[in-house]
Amino acid sequence: MSVEKETVEHVNMAKSSSSDRESGIDLEYERRIIHKVDWRLLPILGGLYSVALIDRTNMSNANIAGMRVDLDLQIGARYSIALLVFFVPYFIFELPSNLVLRRVGAAKWLGSIALAWGAVMIGMGFVQDWRTLVVCRTILGFFEAGFFPGCVYLVSCWYCRFEVQKRMAGFYLFSVVVGGFSAILAFGLMKMEGIAGIRGWRWIFIIEGVITCLLALLAYVTIIDFPDKVIEKRNGQFLTAADVEMIKARIDRDRDDSAADPITWGKVGTHLSDFKLWVFAVLFMCSTMPSYAFGYFLPIIFEGMGWTAEKAQLMSAPPYVFACIVGFLFAVLADKMRMRGPVIAMQACICIVGLLTTAYSTNEGARYFGTFLGLAGAQGNVPAILSYQSNNIRMNSKRSVGSALQVGFGAIGGIFASTIFRTVDAPKYLPGLWASVACQFFILLAVAGMSVYFKTMNKKQKEGKHIENHPDFTYTL
Repeated sequence: MSVEKETVEHVNMAKSSSSDRESGIDLEYERRIIHKVDWRLLPILGGLYSVALIDRTNMSNANIAGMRVDLDLQIGARYSIALLVFFVPYFIFELPSNLVLRRVGAAKWLGSIALAWGAVMIGMGFVQDWRTLVVCRTILGFFEAGFFPGCVYLVSCWYCRFEVQKRMAGFYLFSVVVGGFSAILAFGLMKMEGIAGIRGWRWIFIIEGVITCLLALLAYVTIIDFPDKVIEKRNGQFLTAADVEMIKARIDRDRDDSAADPITWGKVGTHLSDFKLWVFAVLFMCSTMPSYAFGYFLPIIFEGMGWTAEKAQLMSAPPYVFACIVGFLFAVLADKMRMRGPVIAMQACICIVGLLTTAYSTNEGARYFGTFLGLAGAQGNVPAILSYQSNNIRMNSKRSVGSALQVGFGAIGGIFASTIFRTVDAPKYLPGLWASVACQFFILLAVAGMSVYFKTMNKKQKEGKHIENHPDFTYTL
């Protein structure tokens, strides 16, 4: 059976099922159940992704705490190589991980890979050679590959289209704030210098790896599975069968894809032929590039401004708090307006202003404020662009493929960031900052082009054309 025929049959069945459920909807009860899902799903995902961000970006903290000298990372491009190798397996294994996710189960799979990368982090605290560090970073990328696309896929399956951005922003931006305070944690761990004969930078990796392992064990009993699999597990302690059916009915009323369609390699190929997925993926790459750049180089940039290592660590946290507040407010606005493109464009403009201020201002206070704006625009657009894709595709299999491709291109943004910010460009890193600005201009052009396309297709939908193999589906601008 072709994908198109199979999809149409699924849509018809879902539509019929949805119409049967719509009578007597208790909106207040629905809201209570959704908030129940929020508190069960988002905090643990946010907590684990917090440590994921810390574990992949704490290299800058360890670098200025003594790792650079102990492992001779100041020679040539060794530091950039150690950053870059993480993203190669991170890109390659995201799609396979999402295909395994549904088979194994969300709690088991996400908890297991988190436990594995936590163990790798502990091991990084004992490396004696920069080449061993490179190997550890490669293995870390392999295990972290499946976590974020798995989270995006899981969250998008539980909520309606115009509820999803503030949820994405909630768990992602919470992670960003915690990641920002990792510099303060690193500052404290640096003070463990010499305890048990271990350098302070090594304690950064060891303690943060232990925290990751503890959260991973908690994930085994906390993370909930996909809506269509919760009832299979008879998880009555959390949601009753009626509650799960109500959630599935909401999703069917919104986009008719509560039931999972089996993922095959044929479907993977069909979904990858949709140009929209590639546009969303490149958009995501352009948003993550400055995010990673700030994560890897912010303390180093501050150190280049003449600050001590301790001050650079401490002053790295406030921009992340500001970015979280601004990003979440934009997410709430986007869900309320039921629009995505204009909000993405606004945040890209904020990022441009911040990057250029950091690059060219001669006043250190102004340069510091530029990092607030740059981070706010870049970090806020990460959940915004994830939601942009989530709102404009249908079918569980397409969500699985799309989220893996999109987050995979985020890894390319990380590779870009780790190579374009070169040691020789210190202390202002102008080429890297201008490359980040160019990414924001691409976001503006791509969003404008997609808005024109979506408006055209929505007009055709009113004339009877089916969008995403569904008669009632329309694109979100």
